[in-house]
Amino acid sequence: MEAISKGLDHFIQRFIPDAFLFAIILTLIVFTLGVLTTDTSPVEMVNYWGGGFWSLLAFAMQMCLVVMTGSILANTSTVKKGLVLISGFANTPGQAVILVTVVTILAYLINYGFGLVVGALIAVQVFKKVPSADYRVLVAVAYSGLLLWHGGLSGSIPLLLATPGHFLEEQIGLIPITETIFSTFNIFIVVSLFITLPIFNRYISTKYIRFELSKDINLDKNEDDTLEPLPVDPTPSDRLENSKIISIIISVLGLAFVFLHFRNNGFDLNLNVVNFIMLFLGILFHGTPRKFLNSVTHAVKNVSGIIIQFPFYAGIMGMMVASGLSDNISLFFADISTEFTFPFFSFLSAGVLNFFIPSGGGQWAVQGPIMIPAGTALGVDIPKIAMSVAWGDAWTNMIQPFWTLPLLAIAGLKARDIMGICFMVLIFSAIPITIGLLFF
Repeated sequence: MEAISKGLDHFIQRFIPDAFLFAIILTLIVFTLGVLTTDTSPVEMVNYWGGGFWSLLAFAMQMCLVVMTGSILANTSTVKKGLVLISGFANTPGQAVILVTVVTILAYLINYGFGLVVGALIAVQVFKKVPSADYRVLVAVAYSGLLLWHGGLSGSIPLLLATPGHFLEEQIGLIPITETIFSTFNIFIVVSLFITLPIFNRYISTKYIRFELSKDINLDKNEDDTLEPLPVDPTPSDRLENSKIISIIISVLGLAFVFLHFRNNGFDLNLNVVNFIMLFLGILFHGTPRKFLNSVTHAVKNVSGIIIQFPFYAGIMGMMVASGLSDNISLFFADISTEFTFPFFSFLSAGVLNFFIPSGGGQWAVQGPIMIPAGTALGVDIPKIAMSVAWGDAWTNMIQPFWTLPLLAIAGLKARDIMGICFMVLIFSAIPITIGLLFF
């Protein structure tokens, strides 16, 4: 394990490029495969690429807000005190790894956007409490909790199947979450990973050479606690910008909407609601509009990677779907399956496609119409088919830089800094996931 860990880490540090170049390499791979393995011409592939390039703008904006509102909220004294309190449970590097893993798993099970922010914040704070820990390892294990998101309360595929009007309703009807998220096999996988992942992360953390923080990594880069004093002769605008009453009024209005949303829709903690909550808590906890805006100025610097990379992934998705390349991959795994192995091969096919379509809902829109009839023809239960795809989508997130961007933007690291550890997590996690899908 030690030889594999250090060798893999050395290889990734030397040969894996920045996440932006990774997106470009994936673009060229998909373009080439589309031309060589489908009846698509190079000109058509270019059209599919450009046509899909801007299809993730709304989602990109959501992820930018995840980073910004998370950073803004983290910069409030209230949240800082909470993070300091939680980090106090760790006194050694090993305890730090276990604490960060457990906290982030719980956060990801609630909501993946919430988990990405909490993961980065708790990793930074725990490192400040235990500076002898390896910062890179802490950020990596904070990201590892994303493995469980599709088996939790914000899993897009199981929630979609339980929603009236979903695109496969005529074929399969509505599938309640009691048969997906709260099924025996899914609970087994979630509980198994919750117990074993912190232990595994603690073990592999001892196999890495301590990571020296670069001078460019500033763990306090989002913090600005200074409150600009009012001028000697303040204008009405100066008084408004430094008015706590303004912040309280707009915060109460925003949080009232959140209350009404949950009352009317149940526990619907989607990405927009997460951002809404963090935004208005940030306004409230900062106290004045001016202090809030100062924090925004610092937080906005972290979103550049998301802005420039998400369109490239949207272009990749456009080529995969329009050329039929995604269909071919799904059909290949379906064709080699039996009733017993179908969940496993669905899981693998989803893991492969996740490199090119890193969106749970988007991936299900591509794979669902193929895997559902193929699986039911073999006698596989529909909830098992859906959750096999869901776990495959979550599984290869460990080595897909797409989802690391919000977390790494806050943490101040690059994807290659954590990929070696995440690859080991990928290998380990396949064991409980496979057991749950095949034997429960």
